[in-house]
Amino acid sequence: MISERLQKVILRKLKLDKFDFKNETLASQVPGWDSLTHISVIVEIEKTFNVRFKMQEILRLKNLGELQKLIDARASSRLE
Repeated sequence: MISERLQKVILRKLKLDKFDFKNETLASQVPGWDSLTHISVIVEIEKTFNVRFKMQEILRLKNLGELQKLIDARASSRLE
């Protein structure tokens, strides 16, 4: 499930009031999320969650559910 925190970051960065995010949601399905805004969305996510992604990890992501899992994995590894 996409966390409220992740949803807020994406909505704020793309200047959207509301969007129904699901695990299966693709970036291309979110209004305003295109190749030009992709990097800025990812950078904002990294800042907000205090994580860093490798380019290969970002390229392998298929949907927002996978992005949420990657964020969760990074956050939990920082706690260990």
